[in-house]
Amino acid sequence: MKWFLLGVVFGMALILWGAYEFATHGYVDFRADQQPSASEFRVAMAAVDAYMMRYAPNVKNPVPPTEQNVATGAKIYLDRCAGCHGVPSNPESRFSRSFYPPAPGFFKDSPDMPDRHNFYVVQHGIRWTGMPAWNGTLSDTEMWEVVTFLGAIDNLPLSARNVFAPAVAAAPPQSKAGAMQMPMPMH
Repeated sequence: MKWFLLGVVFGMALILWGAYEFATHGYVDFRADQQPSASEFRVAMAAVDAYMMRYAPNVKNPVPPTEQNVATGAKIYLDRCAGCHGVPSNPESRFSRSFYPPAPGFFKDSPDMPDRHNFYVVQHGIRWTGMPAWNGTLSDTEMWEVVTFLGAIDNLPLSARNVFAPAVAAAPPQSKAGAMQMPMPMH
């Protein structure tokens, strides 16, 4: 029995050493424009979910989903998040597909995590995904306002929808005649 257990321990150590050598000699594909294997995706997503369950504080969102708070969160989202996570007119930006995993398009598939998990992701980011940590740039209140906006994204009030309305540019002034004036030829 002793030799069997030693064999199991040695076999496991050999497998771990082989995996380490495989990874540290450049055989693991880290390109963002290539899909990871199904097992890599499953393990990575399970690890992220387990991490959120363990470390995201069990706190309630202090920013109530009032129309003003959702609109304020929409403005912050438009300035800081929309390039990767989309807008109503472009729910899945081309830029989001340059990441792997692709940045989720929230106007196509709204976030399904609890507010505390969304806050934790906004606050700390997610390593190796391109999701930055905003805790050095945004205040806690601003991060909660974004989370409040994300919670209302499927049913936005008019003031929040207007944040995403394209600005109408003023038409250039025309001359009284309405046409371009041609210079008179000189003789």
